[in-house]
Amino acid sequence: MASKAAKLRAKRSTRSAGRPRKENVERYPSGKIKPSETEKETQSVAIQARRRINGWDEKTPDKTVLDQRAGYTLGLICIDGKITEEQMEIGNEYALAIARYHRLVGIPFPSARAQSLFSIKGHDGEVTEAHAARARSASNLMMRLQGILLQCVDGPQVRQTVNSVSVMDLQHLRDMPPQQLLWLRRGLTALINSGALPNHNRNATDITRFEVRASA
Repeated sequence: MASKAAKLRAKRSTRSAGRPRKENVERYPSGKIKPSETEKETQSVAIQARRRINGWDEKTPDKTVLDQRAGYTLGLICIDGKITEEQMEIGNEYALAIARYHRLVGIPFPSARAQSLFSIKGHDGEVTEAHAARARSASNLMMRLQGILLQCVDGPQVRQTVNSVSVMDLQHLRDMPPQQLLWLRRGLTALINSGALPNHNRNATDITRFEVRASA
């Protein structure tokens, strides 16, 4: 009768080298795993990572975890029910207006979380009349938006809070104190009521569409 150690050695000798073969996945006749299965695995890892980063447990539906709003601070504040959808949208539009200003003027965007560090550069020395006009328009809009926020009660704090959340995307502000949340709501509401950003009711997170429109 074989000893326990001999049985273990026999079991190991029949086991193929490398990691164990994945079970219950769709494969091609060649044995290669289909891309859809790889995508599911990648998505599963991403879901778990986002749950961990945002402090959600397994009870949080995957639909909420995969929501595009869960990828940035202002969207998370909206998911938490602390601001309305319209306030979130105007915050997105405000951030895009500031981004457009920085892009056209050629100065770095102030948040490393929200920019490509290698794509920022100044102009080539010669500025066309059309580009200069767009830069002036973006500068005027930026100054108007800053003025709207500064005209609110506690204007400097309102402007700082809106910038920190919408533009800088500071993660810790998701759990801001009540007074700071009041400043955020006040600033976003002022931007809505001003009519300075008439397109805030569209999906302002579509940066590509915004950039195409801004360059037209």
